[in-house]
Amino acid sequence: MAVASRMRDGIRARPVAITTVLTIIGYILVIGTFAGWVDIYPDLSASTVDFLTHLIALINSVTLAALVLGVYYIRNNDYQKHKWAMVVAFGLIILFLVVYLLRVGGGFEKEIVGAPTGIYEAYLAMLAIHIILSIVSVPVVLYAILLGLTHTVQELKQTRKAQIGRIAAAAWILSLVLGIVTYVMLNHIYSAQPREPRGALLLLAVGTMRLNTTLITDCHLADTDEQDRFN
Repeated sequence: MAVASRMRDGIRARPVAITTVLTIIGYILVIGTFAGWVDIYPDLSASTVDFLTHLIALINSVTLAALVLGVYYIRNNDYQKHKWAMVVAFGLIILFLVVYLLRVGGGFEKEIVGAPTGIYEAYLAMLAIHIILSIVSVPVVLYAILLGLTHTVQELKQTRKAQIGRIAAAAWILSLVLGIVTYVMLNHIYSAQPREPRGALLLLAVGTMRLNTTLITDCHLADTDEQDRFN
């Protein structure tokens, strides 16, 4: 209990720093895997890649359900159920990350084939928004989770947790919905073929990481100022 209490106090004291470190670690893993710098994955067959693709879609669907429940609970002021719904969603997204990195690092990505003009462009647009929102979600979700796990309900009312949480939930839910739609298009409506990962992810990650770190830092500073005045 003493160790858990010290960890909790440490997170409470430095939520932005811990969020930033965890975000950078996550981005390095993803970018390193896409770029081939993280060479720790076993080689996967095409059938295994297909299986992991379907597994990822299942994980994302359950995560979406947990997030929707979390939003429903918080709107009805059921804080305990909201907390556990979000913890479940966060645990599932960690599982998603493990499976996704394994699929990309040991297998390959896919691109859509056979989609008519218009549908193809719509698919690319949804995929781009999905990727951007996935990256945007990382720091805001981490920050909201860290605050939620280390503060009481009354303490959270003195922070920007609700504001950050709404941003996190909206970005996360829309990203999951678009991810599921593009999965259905790629795997069940049209054909697909392997493709090499693209370097645009690196630029997106760096840009959105800086944007979100600035947002979280500003909100945290505002929280600190308000708490100082309150005390």
